[in-house]
Amino acid sequence: MNDAAFITFISAYLGIVLIFVIFYIICMWKIYVKAGQDGWACLIPIYSTYIYTKIIGKPWWWIFLLMIPYVNFIFMIWGANLLSKKFGKTEGFTVGLIFLGFIFYPILAFGDAKYEGNSSETADLLDN
Repeated sequence: MNDAAFITFISAYLGIVLIFVIFYIICMWKIYVKAGQDGWACLIPIYSTYIYTKIIGKPWWWIFLLMIPYVNFIFMIWGANLLSKKFGKTEGFTVGLIFLGFIFYPILAFGDAKYEGNSSETADLLDN
């Protein structure tokens, strides 16, 4: 492969990746807004995780659990399940979020799902 073809390939690849990243950011922004949080919070790396823990009704120290290698997979799956539950979805939707996130996150963001996580139990967890 010559240099011009390689540069064209890399540019096209990065352009497609950039489109997917922007689309994912838009989806997360919409999910955060539906959950009553500021949409811009999804842009700040650690702060977005903190807001995510608030949305799913878990304490702030879950951020540390999400940083531990291998352990974080369990807590990410658990978090995806809690996110789908907070929007009134089932475990089947959780599987979709995990394996087909590029389809299921937009469904959550732009569909008719409403955030149902404002119970008194969740409010107590959010205050911690």
